[in-house]
Amino acid sequence: MASICSYSCAGFHHKYHDDRFRQFNIRKRSLQRLLQSVSKEDVIAKGVTAIEPIPRRSANYAPSLWSFDYVQSLSSKYKGEYYKARVDTLKESVRMMIHNVESPLSTLELVDDLQRLGISYHFEDDIRSLLEVIYNNYYRTHDKWNKMDLNLKALGFRLMIQHGYLVSQEIFDNFEDMNQNLKANSLKDMMGLLNLYEASYHSFEDENILDDVRDFTAKHLEEKQDKMDEVISSLVSHALELPLHWRVPRVESKWFIEVYKKRIDMNPTFLELARLDFNMVQAVHIEDIKHESRWWRNTNWVTKLSFIRDSLVPSFLWTIGVCYQPHYSLGRNSLSKAITMITAIDDIYDVYGTLDELEQFTDAIDRWDINAIEKLPDYMKICFLGFYNTINEISYNTLKNSEILILPYLKKEWEKLCKAYLVEARWYYSGYTPTLLEYLDNGCVSIDSRVVLMHAKLATSVAPTEEILQHMSQHKNIDHYSSLISRLADDLGTSTDELARGDVPKSIQCYMHETGETEEARKYIKKMIRGMWKKLNKERARANSQLSREFVEYASNLARMAQFMYGKGDGHARPDITKSYLSSLLFNPILGTK
Repeated sequence: MASICSYSCAGFHHKYHDDRFRQFNIRKRSLQRLLQSVSKEDVIAKGVTAIEPIPRRSANYAPSLWSFDYVQSLSSKYKGEYYKARVDTLKESVRMMIHNVESPLSTLELVDDLQRLGISYHFEDDIRSLLEVIYNNYYRTHDKWNKMDLNLKALGFRLMIQHGYLVSQEIFDNFEDMNQNLKANSLKDMMGLLNLYEASYHSFEDENILDDVRDFTAKHLEEKQDKMDEVISSLVSHALELPLHWRVPRVESKWFIEVYKKRIDMNPTFLELARLDFNMVQAVHIEDIKHESRWWRNTNWVTKLSFIRDSLVPSFLWTIGVCYQPHYSLGRNSLSKAITMITAIDDIYDVYGTLDELEQFTDAIDRWDINAIEKLPDYMKICFLGFYNTINEISYNTLKNSEILILPYLKKEWEKLCKAYLVEARWYYSGYTPTLLEYLDNGCVSIDSRVVLMHAKLATSVAPTEEILQHMSQHKNIDHYSSLISRLADDLGTSTDELARGDVPKSIQCYMHETGETEEARKYIKKMIRGMWKKLNKERARANSQLSREFVEYASNLARMAQFMYGKGDGHARPDITKSYLSSLLFNPILGTK
């Protein structure tokens, strides 16, 4: 099992025995043909009272908590020239502060605050210039490392790595010696220890120093937490639950704004800008989701396909997790439609469709031929035609606005996704339990991250299609590792509910079936997630252009969203789990803003 993380997703080399499936389908089709050949007269003459309908599974999904009328009633006062002018004034004040900071540690702390408050996107060029100077003066060579205090080392390492600068883990060679002088009642020392803990999650594979740093700092933070003040204690609890590197930026900003206002060194200008910017961006999101709600209602899928999840609102939450900035409305438009349709089509493959129907539907997607729907059952005709029209419309709008033809690339990724769904359906109908390797080989496609990333990148970039695809090809491991993190996080949160309704075994069950382990299965999957993050971190470090860094951030945010949505259960299928977050992020502004 040690090599489980090093395989490739290329191809579907599964051991589900083609002969077994062929015989199964022949028998099934023969039975269906026999039933179809029975005429009405035969039924009357032979006294047959009825032909049993095709048995269908049901997931009994709860209705949406947010009706169409509710979404359309949403509004926000935080738009218009008055608020824009105020934000512009605050931004200029912050920009002056950025360039007047004297010490490198104060500069790094300022950058960290701006990022966690969710407003750093306004100052990307300024921040880049500052970090460039600090990196060259302090982090490029070893000779300055021993003169740094713990906080400067730890915070600087994390921010430099995050922004694409390479700093060796050897900067922490003597980290255990630092503990001798740490004081539990010292805010500076505890922040240094916390920053050291957060830095450890930016490690690459086989970086033992940072693994030791993580274990060491986690132990000491837990031991000293009851001696800390309220603010630092809340930061520590938050970090120990989930490290900052794994958190969704937009969700983190909402939480951090509330913590930041309690700090004794709180900057009122930062706080006002963060609150106002959050509410103004939320106003943009409200208009986006109202637009998507009208599209979703017009598909009529919720009425005609009553077995699917009405997932528009949680699907839209994914989009702001991936790219929340206000200028990405077109990208969120494409993403929310894609994710909502993915959810519905997944329900057809997982819950409702028969194997014959699923094979026909997959063939129709593969051929991308509107005439192919004639052979599909009525519910699939509605689904295929709605899907076909939406993808073509997304492609047309992108071509119209950006002069980029994305249809061939979207078709290719959707085809791969549906074929991966079909593999899982075949496993289910044959009763086959794959090995963990087989499952993940297919699962890194069926988790749909590749489709989502393709929609995100092609819909949000102004670069030529060829350049975008070249970057995606150069960094293909990025979507691979992001997809695997998403798959494993999804399985941890959803496998219990899905197995209860008779779904295919997930990674946890595949591992248990293959190894005989039971108690350690979930721990093993969590360990795999940590390993995938290390691989993703290494790929992040190789992103050496703005286009590459954007793609890396989308992929990382998608993995973060998966851990967020499935961290406490199936937050996508059961929105009651994430209801408070949804309302907080999408509908309720931050109070106390003028």
